[in-house]
Amino acid sequence: MATDLSHIRNFGICAHIDAGKTTVSERILYYTGKNYKIGEVHEGTATMDFLQEEQERGITIQSAATTCPWTQDGREYKLNLIDTPGHVDFTIEVERSLRVLDGAVAVFDGKEGVEAQSETVWRQADRYRVPRMCFINKMDKIGASFDFSFGTIKSRLGVNAIAIQYPIGLGHEHVGLVDILTERAYYFEGEKGEKVVERDVPEDMKETIAKWRHQTIEKIAELDDALMDKYLTDERSITVAEMKAALRKGTVERKCFPVLCGAALRNIGIQRLLNAVVDYLPSPNEKPDVEGTDPRDKDVKMTRPHDVNAPFSALVFKVVSDQHGDLTYMRVYSGRLAKGSRILNPGNGKRENASRIFEMHAQNRIPLEETSAGNIVAVVGIKDSYTGDTLCDPDQPIMLERMFFPEPVISMSIEPKTSDDKRKLSEALGVIRREDPSFRSNFNEETGETIISGMGELHLEIIKNKLVRDMKINVNVGKPKVSYRETITKKAEYVRGKFVKQTGGRGQFGDCTINIMPFTAAEAAEAELDFTDSIAFENKIVGGSIPKEYIPSVEYGVRQTAKTGVFAGYPLINVKIELVDGSYHPVDSSQVAFEQAGRLALQEAVPKAGGTLLEPIMKVVITVPDDYLGNVTGDVSSRRGMIIDTEDRGNVKLVTAEIPLSELFGYTTSLRGMSQGRASNTMEFLEYRQMPANLIKEIKEKGG
Repeated sequence: MATDLSHIRNFGICAHIDAGKTTVSERILYYTGKNYKIGEVHEGTATMDFLQEEQERGITIQSAATTCPWTQDGREYKLNLIDTPGHVDFTIEVERSLRVLDGAVAVFDGKEGVEAQSETVWRQADRYRVPRMCFINKMDKIGASFDFSFGTIKSRLGVNAIAIQYPIGLGHEHVGLVDILTERAYYFEGEKGEKVVERDVPEDMKETIAKWRHQTIEKIAELDDALMDKYLTDERSITVAEMKAALRKGTVERKCFPVLCGAALRNIGIQRLLNAVVDYLPSPNEKPDVEGTDPRDKDVKMTRPHDVNAPFSALVFKVVSDQHGDLTYMRVYSGRLAKGSRILNPGNGKRENASRIFEMHAQNRIPLEETSAGNIVAVVGIKDSYTGDTLCDPDQPIMLERMFFPEPVISMSIEPKTSDDKRKLSEALGVIRREDPSFRSNFNEETGETIISGMGELHLEIIKNKLVRDMKINVNVGKPKVSYRETITKKAEYVRGKFVKQTGGRGQFGDCTINIMPFTAAEAAEAELDFTDSIAFENKIVGGSIPKEYIPSVEYGVRQTAKTGVFAGYPLINVKIELVDGSYHPVDSSQVAFEQAGRLALQEAVPKAGGTLLEPIMKVVITVPDDYLGNVTGDVSSRRGMIIDTEDRGNVKLVTAEIPLSELFGYTTSLRGMSQGRASNTMEFLEYRQMPANLIKEIKEKGG
């Protein structure tokens, strides 16, 4: 298989739920010879959706990685493909995949065009600067329209989309596609569409294709000055090779996004899509050098070239528990890694042993002696490195940029039924935490409850099923609860926390005075202050009223108290604490005493600074037929929701609303009820917002 870096493509398939990502992936595996039969999502036999939950629900939950070969013009290419979920509760799976990919194929539904979740995924790909191609799928669906879907890519995503294919026939008449650049028609024959037949463009389409080609050439010419000169003198003098070269350069630089089409379920267009992946998406050596910092000095910036001869560096993007030991998926950015090598995790300073290396094909694995820059592999033997960690050459360390993990917004309590279940539960939660960085769990000492937190109801339900069904642990589950946050609304100055304890013998004495004020991440960045857990702490002591060695203790006390909250038991966020004064006792002062003083000061300060509660607000996009619009909008208002936008989409309306999460439990079921099953919705976390005073009172009375 090709090892030349220019013959490798690391790409992912991402999209809105139900746009057909996994179906596209299954066809890719079939045509590249990885599968001898095509798995189907609707039959629960998809190769990439190999978890029981995925097969039952027909959705992708975990991103699966697969390596497959593709030959084009006599050259063999190596495609590393990652299939990502479309459901917003698993947005972390999309995030971590995009972080390690060089390119992506965004799949759209040919009837719906750009949907709510497509926009979310597109923004995530923008954050990681990933070049993309668009594939308008489901051209065989009744009501599909290439022109409409292409229009939504331009208008809703606001990007420079360039059509390079056009469908032959729509709905059940969809039989193939035309390559706009070469003006050739392609049909997919044989039992599984494996035979690609090239013909002339059908007579009745020549005019349409000429019109589209003119637009496409104009768009491509805008990417390259030399081509623009040619275009202005004689459009026909531009060769296909010149157009492809300009389009490739524009795609790699994210100045344009080629648009293709087909129908994966009917095996139309996938081989041409694979050719386009090779033609337009970047190989690892076309991406900028990977950036990082020196682990010994965070301010020193470092880079690594995508080169097999550079020192080894890789990023862990997924951990999967396996009976033979954890499989750690990593993207190798530079250098080589041989089986049995010792490597360093610069984040925690631990040495790891890469005892075995595998090239993955969904569930199957091929053992490798070594791997090198540009590849995506799974390694066995890594013990203390998790998602987002760097692994590198111990003699030349580098710390690659970490990933962004959103905070969970919903939690519920789980209780093991027996002491044996209790032991198994803590192990199982450790395993799930390693696999899923958007999941949190903690044990509440006071109530004896274990609280698990995640990104949405579906996320928690799947974790619960995993514990009960896959890991065979008996647990009682509480109702889902919202993860609120505490904050303050104004500044409070010179608030004192004094801890004095006099028992027989040596006493305890700690005394500090703080100012507290609202603060944002942007302000913290500007002031270059550490904003861990959304709390900034600044030491403004002058003249040594508290000795230097006790100041970290005050900070620790403040931060620990902020984590558990001050008046309702929720984490305190978006606050800056200034330590301005204090006093100490030469004998009785200790680190513990100053921790307690910090805690008392914060508990005093928050009520004085107008402490309040914030609640998570979700952005909800509801697709509803016109007949039921009144019911839905009335219901949104009754849930303290605010309608932001209503848009016509054929005979349905797209309603965008902002609704507090606490009002959304079981929403999908009640939405179906009020629309006879015809309305659907997607939701994603938007931001934390202040709650109305009467509701804060209610929550405090309930004790959270």
